[in-house]
Amino acid sequence: MSETTTRRAVMLGAGGVGLTAVLTACSGYGQPTAEETTAPADPAPSSAPETGSGSGNGDSAADALAKTSDIPVGEGKVFKAEKVVVTQPKAGEFKCFTSVCTHQGCDVDAVEGGTINCPCHGSKFNIADGSVANGPANKPLEEKAIKVDGESITLA
Repeated sequence: MSETTTRRAVMLGAGGVGLTAVLTACSGYGQPTAEETTAPADPAPSSAPETGSGSGNGDSAADALAKTSDIPVGEGKVFKAEKVVVTQPKAGEFKCFTSVCTHQGCDVDAVEGGTINCPCHGSKFNIADGSVANGPANKPLEEKAIKVDGESITLA
C-alpha cells in the first residue's frame, strides 16, 4: 500500500507543478514580474558606462542619457534599458516620461508625429506632457526628472 501512496504523492506533486507552470504562464499580461520590479540592492560595478556617450571619467557626460542633439525638436527617443522616453516638444525644452504604457504595461517603442506610441494596443501620448492623445490608455505617462547640463541630458 505504501507503493500506491508514493505513486499518488508523486502524481499529485507533478500535477501541482504543472498547474503552477500554467498559472504562472497565464498571469497578468503586461504586469511586471518580481524580477522586473525588484532592483538588486547593490548592482555590480561596471568598467563601461551603462548609458549615454560619456567618456567614463566621472564627469556628467559619463552619466549622460543622451546629448541634446540626439533628441529632434517635436520628437523624442525611447531608452529601453532605462525605461524612459525623452522628448523635445519645443526647441530647448526637454521632457522625460516613463516608457511603460499605462494601459497594460507594454513598453512604448516610437515617438512620431508629436506622440509617444505604444505598439501593443495603439495608445498614444502627447510629447509635451505625457497626456493621453489616443486610447485605450486613460492615464498619462508618469513624468521623470531629468537634468540638462550643456549638451548632456541625465536622469535626475
